[in-house]
Amino acid sequence: MVSDSELKVAVLGLGYIGLPTAAVIARTGARVLGVDVHEHVVETVNSGKVHIEEIDLDGLVSGVVARGNLRASLHIEPSDVFVIAVPTPFRENHAPDIGYVLKAATTVAVVLKAGDVVILESTSPVGTTEKVAALLAQLRPDLKIPGHCTGSADVAIAYCPERVLPGRILVELIDNDRVIGGITPRCARKALQFYRRFVRGACVTTTAKAAEMTKLAENAFRDVNIAFANELSLVADHMGVDVWEVIRLANRHPRVNILSPGPGVGGHCIAVDPWFLVSAAPEQTPLIRTAREVNDGKVDHVIAQASAMVEADPAARVACLGLAFKANIDDFRESPALKIAVALANRFGERVQIVEPYADALPACFDGTGATLIDVDSAIETCASFVVLVDHDVFRSIPLDERAEKQVYDTRGIWPDQPAPGRSEALRLAS
Repeated sequence: MVSDSELKVAVLGLGYIGLPTAAVIARTGARVLGVDVHEHVVETVNSGKVHIEEIDLDGLVSGVVARGNLRASLHIEPSDVFVIAVPTPFRENHAPDIGYVLKAATTVAVVLKAGDVVILESTSPVGTTEKVAALLAQLRPDLKIPGHCTGSADVAIAYCPERVLPGRILVELIDNDRVIGGITPRCARKALQFYRRFVRGACVTTTAKAAEMTKLAENAFRDVNIAFANELSLVADHMGVDVWEVIRLANRHPRVNILSPGPGVGGHCIAVDPWFLVSAAPEQTPLIRTAREVNDGKVDHVIAQASAMVEADPAARVACLGLAFKANIDDFRESPALKIAVALANRFGERVQIVEPYADALPACFDGTGATLIDVDSAIETCASFVVLVDHDVFRSIPLDERAEKQVYDTRGIWPDQPAPGRSEALRLAS
């Protein structure tokens, strides 16, 4: 592979993973082209700015754009390495949709040449990388595609999923171990050479299918463990017990580590990826399916509990604290907080106030509800009730004396000193 300063890399998709990945690669000295279908994203990146919230990303993008190592475009160009980082949503029946991946592969096919490396990073159903290879073989019969030729292939095709935590993406892109699955062992080695340029963590090679299933298994494992915590919170609520106290005490056992419950599970990974396994093997995944249903069902439970609190004081305003799927980010994908806040806004209209420090305006799903976006201080001054949906640091910082008289439903357990009633799952409204 060519030197860092001569290497040309195209990253398809400049979202929460694609843009940080492109910037990190550009920092090594490679010439990186970020390709996106949204003109405003391209214009934002080319101006040295970012369209997503991620710690230190703005400074990094500004620097690599200024040095000429990163630029964005609506159109693909010939490169040495192509990294596909586009969305892989699911349909209404929870079947995975790899249409964006195949469209990106079709785009790459136009400029693909002998010696290139194609890497899929999008979380994908098992077998997707092989479908990419088959598509490239169909579109480029002039090239020897791995898995579709005899002898040495002209290009390398591999799968390497991201394993990062929003808020720590720039650190974890470099420090976390990477699983690199090739269509062939030679493909895996070619991709390994590329990742060693910027990854300090261990890079382990395997087959494409094993790498695809590894990513799905990681997120299904986390989903199952979160489902246990959420189900435990329902049991504790039913029995009038403080679930946070139970978890704190249970975790003193040397072999117990119960996670924290919440209003559900969000984000593009944990809330989506387990369905890829269920869809591929429905008879073999009763536990994974049940975990998904438990976590999705927690949203309905929170809506019911919060609605009861709002109805108990018909004249009072209620503040929904947070819309993001996790703390201190601006990512609303599959967010249970967003779903709950929208449901309350549809039911209670202008009585519902939204506090989301990582949004300049309410998402379109609030249009016509009457809900308004306000800041934390305004919520403290004007709202009698709080529904804590996200554990943003700014919410944790609200002292007891500013919320002692509030009716609080704390789904994140951020205020252990909150006077009863109002202690998360142990909430008991006066009858």
